[in-house]
Amino acid sequence: MPQSKIFLRNRALGYVSNEVPHVTRYIERRKENLIVTCVGRSFHTYGCTHFTLLTISGLHPGDITCMSGDNFHVYTASENKIFAWRRGTELKHTYSGHASLIHNLLPFGPHLLSVDEDSNVRVWDIKSEESVVELNFSNSVFKITKMMHPATYMNKILFGSEQGQMQLWNIKTVKMIYTFKGWDSMISALEQAPALHVVAVGLANGRIIMHNLEVDETVFELVQDWGLVTSITFRTDGNEIMATGSLPGHVVLWDLNKRKVESQILNAHSGAVTGLNCLPNEPLIVSTSPDNSLKLWIFDQADGAARLLRIREGFAKPPTFLRFYGTDGDNILTSGEDSSMRIFNTETETFNKSLGRASYHRKSSKRKGLSVEDPLIMPYIREFAAERTREKEWDNIVAVHHETGVVTTWSYQKIKMGEHKLLPEKIKHNHTVCATCVCMTQCGNFVLIGYNNGSVERFNIQSGIHRATYGESGAHNGPVRGITVDPLNQIVVTAGKDTMLKFWTFKPLKEPRTQITLNEPVEFLRTHRDNSLIALALQDFSVVLVDLDTRRLVRKFEGHTNVLTDATFSPDARWLVTASRDCTIRTWDVPSAHLIDIFQVPKACISLDFAPTSQFLATTHVDNLGIYLWVNRTLFSHVSLKSIRPDAPIPVVSLPGSDADRAEDSSKEEEEEEEEEEEEEYKSPDQLSEDLITTSSLANSRWQNLLDIDIVKKRNKPKEAPKAPEAAPFFLPTIPSLEPQFDFSGVKIAEGASKFEMHADFQNLSVFSKMLLVSIHTNDFSEAIEKLKSLGPSAIDFEVQSLSHDANCSVELMLQYMKMIRSMLESNKDFELAQAYLAIFLKTHGKAITEEKRLGDYMEELQAIQKETWTKLSDKLFYILSVVQHLKKS
Repeated sequence: MPQSKIFLRNRALGYVSNEVPHVTRYIERRKENLIVTCVGRSFHTYGCTHFTLLTISGLHPGDITCMSGDNFHVYTASENKIFAWRRGTELKHTYSGHASLIHNLLPFGPHLLSVDEDSNVRVWDIKSEESVVELNFSNSVFKITKMMHPATYMNKILFGSEQGQMQLWNIKTVKMIYTFKGWDSMISALEQAPALHVVAVGLANGRIIMHNLEVDETVFELVQDWGLVTSITFRTDGNEIMATGSLPGHVVLWDLNKRKVESQILNAHSGAVTGLNCLPNEPLIVSTSPDNSLKLWIFDQADGAARLLRIREGFAKPPTFLRFYGTDGDNILTSGEDSSMRIFNTETETFNKSLGRASYHRKSSKRKGLSVEDPLIMPYIREFAAERTREKEWDNIVAVHHETGVVTTWSYQKIKMGEHKLLPEKIKHNHTVCATCVCMTQCGNFVLIGYNNGSVERFNIQSGIHRATYGESGAHNGPVRGITVDPLNQIVVTAGKDTMLKFWTFKPLKEPRTQITLNEPVEFLRTHRDNSLIALALQDFSVVLVDLDTRRLVRKFEGHTNVLTDATFSPDARWLVTASRDCTIRTWDVPSAHLIDIFQVPKACISLDFAPTSQFLATTHVDNLGIYLWVNRTLFSHVSLKSIRPDAPIPVVSLPGSDADRAEDSSKEEEEEEEEEEEEEYKSPDQLSEDLITTSSLANSRWQNLLDIDIVKKRNKPKEAPKAPEAAPFFLPTIPSLEPQFDFSGVKIAEGASKFEMHADFQNLSVFSKMLLVSIHTNDFSEAIEKLKSLGPSAIDFEVQSLSHDANCSVELMLQYMKMIRSMLESNKDFELAQAYLAIFLKTHGKAITEEKRLGDYMEELQAIQKETWTKLSDKLFYILSVVQHLKKS
């Protein structure tokens, strides 16, 4: 399976719940209620005590359509299959047989009931995974929407329909017992009431019917003003209260005795309240919604109302911009289309925090009993800038909002929106002017804001006072697309849609000090905190790098086929990662100006950032609520980063999932990688060109000490010569004593006795010497050279000295050794080895060369080759030194 060479799918952050109702289970061993929420293709399990994330399930084949649970299992339905899970992660059973999507599950003793979209009901034996009963209903007559088991009704199941009717069935005898006429409105909720024989029926028209099943009579009826009833639950802690959910996100609490509204939780969620459960025998109620939040409410108010106790939430609408905060890479600061700003922690969800939603009147929106209406909520945040230097003293985050000139401030330390709203006086009443970009100085004192009318303004963030304006009649002739300031607050760089890149002094003058005209208008500007590189995305889908010090264009990257959305530098500034609406994420190598990695994602990436520790790349994507983390492969494995051809195929990579998804996917990837052929790593050739002189890759210690080998041997020589052991006779006489001892008194060793006698025709040649003799006929010295390379300095010295030991062939061996040196010099390879081997040979056999005419004559030829080779090398070295000295002076 093709994949990115650098980035590996890790996990997704920010997912809490969706439209599938949650499940609550009480675990006797833990003495705690567990809450199970659906997040797409997997589900999360939270502990109710501290709202900590306990487990994440495995990956389902498709999105989960419904869930249920009992004391032993959590049951989930995906596509036309049902899965039973233990402990939130262990898959125990799989049930197959439905032909369409399953939308309702109900555990019923040792059985499990399931209903699909065609209103086919199946009863499964949980342990054997077999279907024991099957019922078929017609959608045009009785389309099942809800089902429940009435308390004390043995083997009975109550079905609710879209037509408004209800039917009571005996599952054991497979017979319909009774049909309830209904109320001519779809049944959207069905719940057992605390009273025997009574069920609460929620209808699509907002009516709530308390119906007695035994006598088929309505006890009483309530009407919810908010329309369709999405969920119903009852308190079981001694208070006769019923809670109902609605589509707008409100929760209504009803007093069953007085049959009227007790209280309301307005704006409990920003979406429909699809899940609502009162915990057994506790004054607590749990709610979930498609707004990606899980909330726990407690009934402890004086008037019996509920207040928010705990919360786990993510973005209700897709995130728009993200940046890592700080230098440890643990926290990600993110803004979303719901006008909120949040902090996500890469280590644990417990540290996730919300800074709130941007509001024109923050205090008014926080007033008790006042709901946050749309006119009070500001447009979503397009871009923001943050600086840690003064985070404990005043606001340290500034945000630009969509199509408004007001720039808001936020405090990371206080986890809330700040008091200042930055807006120049001259454009306060001009509603057509809006902020387009923002930048904070690294000292944490100043904010620079660019506007669509071309002006650039500077504010003091502590006081919110306007301090300076750049340019006499505006910095640019059109919208300002990017601003940056150098670390010392000396140079301000602005980029505009007028194709101009301007360099200003921090204390503004009427005109910029320098300006560069680009070929295309600028889309955005990105910088690296610790160096002078500026990345500019242009409208022709290319990216150019400008050096802040030299003020020159130094790199240009082309390849994207649609508008660029974001870019980020790696912490060491060697890579530039860019994202575009062509759904590709590309990594460019800055020193070589080559594309080294590319992959395509299902939805276009709209914002990305590299972690300061180089561990993660964080991305956000169109129509996705999560923050996706990609791990950097190069931190834990060797990756060959070759340049990628423009016509190379682009791998399509799916977005990361949760932690459990990552574990399952990684196992699949390992299996796939085993099947794939491993990519051949690039190996540099032994010699780039025959005209170049190449050295070997051997360590210096293997050849550098050859000339000083005598000194090394003398230094390592032992102080006393080793003594030969005394020879013992074949029969060892003993000395009579308490302890047996051998008698060596008669042993004598003849001085000068020789142990071996050699034949005159015997040749005692080493392996290296034999290789030289073979080369007389083949004229191939490769094996002999490789043999010398494998030896250490002492062994090489021994081989060179042994060339003259054999009187019969010593001249031939030395002549072949000299020919071997000549072949090394002529091949321009292993230059330093050839010099060292020649030096030790001359040092050892210099006298023999002068006495033997054949050796002396050949030495003159070898000297000419040696001089020619050294002259070529010295010329190139002197040329390089001259160029370097010239560049240093200039």
